[in-house]
Amino acid sequence: MTEFADLHLCVPFRNTEQQKRLIAKSFELGYRLVGIPLPPNTSPEEVAHLRKICTDAGLDFVSRVDLAPKTTRDLIASLRRLRRRFEVVSVLCVSKPVARQAAKDRRVDLLSFPVARPRDRFFDRAEAELASESLASFEIDMAPLLSSEGFLRTRLLASLRREVTVAQSLHVPVTISSGATSEHLLRRPHDYAALTMLFDMDSSLALNALSDVPSTLVERNRQKLSQGFVAPGLRVVRRGKDP
Repeated sequence: MTEFADLHLCVPFRNTEQQKRLIAKSFELGYRLVGIPLPPNTSPEEVAHLRKICTDAGLDFVSRVDLAPKTTRDLIASLRRLRRRFEVVSVLCVSKPVARQAAKDRRVDLLSFPVARPRDRFFDRAEAELASESLASFEIDMAPLLSSEGFLRTRLLASLRREVTVAQSLHVPVTISSGATSEHLLRRPHDYAALTMLFDMDSSLALNALSDVPSTLVERNRQKLSQGFVAPGLRVVRRGKDP
């Protein structure tokens, strides 16, 4: 049975009741793993609180941080400071230098781009070539498609058609997330997959972007963050005593 994941469930950080409602709704709609963006200074106690709410609801909780650096120096500094504190790291690419650095840096998991500014969406072939080597995934939030209208939605769909074609041609994994800030913007995984036809994404690839792609990303990072990890496929199982 396919297990669906939503790596961008934007629950209100300090409203427990709203957190519980949104998390419960995610489970009801068929998700089994959710990534929740957290402030960089989140305490271990606050993370444990959210993890318990998800566990009680039947969901696997994934800690996530969303970075929006203005310069490549800011990005590198943030990655050095935060990479090992979160299971998923996303970067909002607000300039071409930041986009290029994020795409080639193996510490970055998800690449996202401004919704309201099509000219600032820098996911082109050069970006995709870098991402394909670093294993970064191109993330598409579905909430903006549901909440936007008119010319903004038309421009967003045009951008997504172009970007999905580029990603697929260069084998860059695509992750589809909700980006939902309320229950009204949440949909079932198959509903999101159906909506991707608006930007010419094959339904089977869309379902994979809602299940295997995000789940594999999380599993890979959990292995990296676990004790004893040395390199992919190489772990310290037991340390011998010093002579």
